Parts: sequence; C-alpha cells; structure tokens
Amino acid sequence: CCTSLLVAGGDFYRSYDGVPAPQPYEYTSKAYPATVSTFRLDKYEVTVGRFRQFIAAWDGGWRPAQGAGKHSHLNGGHGLAATGGGFETGWDTTWSAALPTTNAVWSDSTHLPSGNSTFTTWTSSPAVNERRPLDNINWFEAYAFCIWDGGVLPSEAEWNYAAAGGSEQRVYPWSSPPTSAAVSCSFASYAETTACNDAGPTNVGLQSPLGNGRWGQADLAGNVKEWLVDDYPSPNGPTDGYTATCVDCAHLLPDPYTRSVRGGSFWGSLVSLHVSYRDWYPAANRDTYSGARCARSP
Repeated sequence: CCTSLLVAGGDFYRSYDGVPAPQPYEYTSKAYPATVSTFRLDKYEVTVGRFRQFIAAWDGGWRPAQGAGKHSHLNGGHGLAATGGGFETGWDTTWSAALPTTNAVWSDSTHLPSGNSTFTTWTSSPAVNERRPLDNINWFEAYAFCIWDGGVLPSEAEWNYAAAGGSEQRVYPWSSPPTSAAVSCSFASYAETTACNDAGPTNVGLQSPLGNGRWGQADLAGNVKEWLVDDYPSPNGPTDGYTATCVDCAHLLPDPYTRSVRGGSFWGSLVSLHVSYRDWYPAANRDTYSGARCARSP
C-alpha cells in the first residue's frame, strides 16, 4: 500500500496539454512555466485501510506539531515558496480541533460516511473496502494524514508535473506518445456516457500498469479526486492564481478556505481526466468523489 516512487524534477508548463477543447477547459497556453524539484509521490491513493490506522493514532492522542507538513527538502527547509511571498507555514494546531476524536464520530453520517451512501467507501470496522481509496475526506484530514504517514500533501505544481510526465506534457497520465488521447475503462475508473464502475471507486491500482503515469503512479486520473496543498483563489478559469514563473511554488493563503483538487473521479467526464484539468472545493468540504495521495522528500 505504501510504495512511494521517485519523480525526477524538471521544467514544464502548468495546465498545458495542447489539446483543443471547449472553453473553459482548453489548456493550450504556455504562459505559465514551472520548475519542480525531485520528490517522491505515492504510487497509490490513500486507502480505507491506511486511514483506519491513522484514525487509531489520532483517537489515541497523536497530533501534528505546529508547522509540520512542510516540504522540508525545499528552500533550506522553509518549504514551498508562496506565490504571494514567503514560504509555506505548515500545520496550524488550531485546525486539530476540527477533526473527530472517536471512531464513532468519524463513522457517523456527517463525517466519513457522508454524501452518497452508494459510493461511500468508509466502514466503521474492516470490511471489503480496505483497498479502495478513502472518500469523503476533507482537506484538513488529508493534510493531517500525510503528516502522520511521514509525508506531505503535494503541491498543485508537483501533482500536475507528475501526472503530465514532466516535460512530456501528457494529455492523460498514461498517454504514450504524450499527445495520445487513447482512453478506456482499462486505463481509469471514470464516467462519460457509461460509467466504468457504477459501484463507486475501485481498489487502488486496479488499472495498473496500463493506467500508470510516467513514474509509475496509479489512478492519477479517475477513481477519486485528490486534495492538494494550494489554495484555489477563483473558480473562473484554468490558470487563476498562477504567476508568470514558479520554482517549487504554491499558491498559499493564511486562511485555507478553498483548496485545489486534481485528477477527476470515477464519476468524472473525460475532460476531467486531462492532467491539466483543475477543480476546487472549500477546505472543509466532504465529497463522495474526493480523496488524497501523499508526497515525500526524495
């Protein structure tokens, strides 16, 4: 479950795949280059079974320290450079109060089992979903989990870079050649006119290796959307919040009201599977289609 694969750093264009599409889903601008340093990105999305271990630790009293969760291998330990100035600040201990403290609360209808009950993957005790990605997780819980697991929540640039195959600028994570638009239920769990899986997210890695990205990560498109560390300042366009240049950067604001998600879901359309596609939710939002994946120091 816990394999984390090296992503060799380099340069690429954020939210670019060169494929004409209906507005506002066309990502053909090279106006936003970025440099991403080498890092590790987990092969799999966070599963129900992995999160169950986190809950046991949280309910037992474990809490992230102030400032934990920074990308400490960058910028002399200061982490990601914030596009608004300064660096990422890491975990704020006041956020801990927002997380449940008993399995009973985690498992009630307003927390992990919230949303569409048909697609909810969490069960209060181990059952058949342990290898499925956890959904209905909010941003604070995803952030805390990655800290507990020895990692960090990826930045949007890191996620986009890994899914695009770096400078290859792939249309989909599996595209080979990079401009290939070949897609089917053999590559990803998604919905267009017909759902690949109408019972919710599949076991992580089910479409592996055919649907893997350049560096071996599974399910970067489809299955569940993945929370990222960046704030998404405006839901009005594909490049909102981007600066002209980016070197290990993230769009970070002190108040994490909205946060970026990427990757589409098992109920997402084809356009949402494009590695350049951007989406967002309020940080406290729970959604049957959203989960997480952790990044780590190289």
